[in-house]
Amino acid sequence: MTLQQLYVALFAGGVALLASIIATRIASRVGFPSLLLFLAVGVVLGESVLGIRFDNAQLAQDLGTAALGVILVEGGLTTRFSDIRNVLTPAAILATVGVVVSTVVTAAGAHLLLGVDWQLSLLLGAIVSSTDAAAVFSVLRVVPLPRRLAGLLEAESGFNDAPAVILVLLFSATPFHLEPGIIVATLLYELTIGAAIGLGFGFLGAFALRRIALPASGLYPIATVGLGMVAFAAAGAAHASGFIAAYLAGLMLANSGLPHRSAIRSFAEGAGWLAQIGLFILLGLLVSPNELRDQVIPAIVVGLVLLLLGRPISVVASLIGFRVPWRDQVFLSWAGLRGAVPIVLATYPIVSGVPGSDRLLSIVFILVVVFTLVQAPSLLVVAARLGLVRRDNTREIQVESAPLDVLGAELLTITILPQSRLHNVTVLELRLPDPSVITLIIRDGHSFVPQPDTRIQSGDEVLIVTTTRTRESAERRLRAVSRRGKLAYWFDEYGEPD
Repeated sequence: MTLQQLYVALFAGGVALLASIIATRIASRVGFPSLLLFLAVGVVLGESVLGIRFDNAQLAQDLGTAALGVILVEGGLTTRFSDIRNVLTPAAILATVGVVVSTVVTAAGAHLLLGVDWQLSLLLGAIVSSTDAAAVFSVLRVVPLPRRLAGLLEAESGFNDAPAVILVLLFSATPFHLEPGIIVATLLYELTIGAAIGLGFGFLGAFALRRIALPASGLYPIATVGLGMVAFAAAGAAHASGFIAAYLAGLMLANSGLPHRSAIRSFAEGAGWLAQIGLFILLGLLVSPNELRDQVIPAIVVGLVLLLLGRPISVVASLIGFRVPWRDQVFLSWAGLRGAVPIVLATYPIVSGVPGSDRLLSIVFILVVVFTLVQAPSLLVVAARLGLVRRDNTREIQVESAPLDVLGAELLTITILPQSRLHNVTVLELRLPDPSVITLIIRDGHSFVPQPDTRIQSGDEVLIVTTTRTRESAERRLRAVSRRGKLAYWFDEYGEPD
């Protein structure tokens, strides 16, 4: 490549990146994952439109796998352990047993309805069986779900890529032999060793970063994300699951009291966005629109089997031993978003030389696009119809300033609903745990600093500064008073999460 060609390539890449960032803004307004617009950018750049030719499945697999590692590290670094602590067991079962059940049901549907042979059917089922971490993280974090339900979805999406990848690799073997014993043993080995490596790197990394004074604060985010990627690579080198290692390493690092937490989170989110943009554009380039037409009907059939049978059956089978309300199970069934992961996994059998696997890429691409358009924009509506959306849940505000991080402080906001018992309670009567304090009230478009005798009213937006240690108790107090009034404790109401 000449220097001039390098400049042209960098210019094209920069324009594509900026176009994707603008697409992110558009997607956030419309209400569906920006991955669809990123894919569209890739398709437009491809040989069928602007003429960039890219058909290297091996390169797409390698770069896609690395990008998924970055996305999972970012997912771990931006997840609070307190949000998923109480749902780890059901999330783990949903991410393993649920993936297997969804794979079998979807494969049976593809075999019986479309006449696809069993190897391709099982591959198709495994490829689309897992929820996509990037899609879930980008959509659900703007849907005000109860913390337990949101935590369950986030934990599942962080865990379930690993079992799906293992199944796809096993089903991509040529010649193909279905041996359940080997499948179970491989799953147990790769998940167990991968989890151990991820937790080990996360623990050792957190221990070191808390005790080593780096010469610049900007090195802490780089070191943290780097540790997550090292865990990802180390697990892969040990023939274990790098995906589970990356997520758990990030989760461990994020919840170990590291310095410069806000900077680490911001850097991780930026790296995650860059990985998503590059990954989706690459996958859009890989697909030729001319080859998609013949696979529209098979993709819709497989997608309907997955959405209406595979996902709901897997949710019910996985959560049968837990007291998960039926409303939560319905939403979990509908919120099984697919994204980049299935498209990346569709390249695995192509690279392995599985006969007939070329059509899987087109089927999966269409399935992801069509059903993301159907599911993602409707999540808020479905959650509201099921009675799961509560605007008076506290929400975190991301503040890009150092003082909050140095002080270990967090900024929350809560909207007072008409039915909330917080109405007419004074700031003094609210008795938030020290050192939590209401710093600002926004009422009818006007903001003011409240006094101890200021009464909170329905429709108010209340801003609260609290510390990391007292955040949970402050939220409990707000929930308790919202449910039973200022004498909530007299009624044995202590604000347990929904």
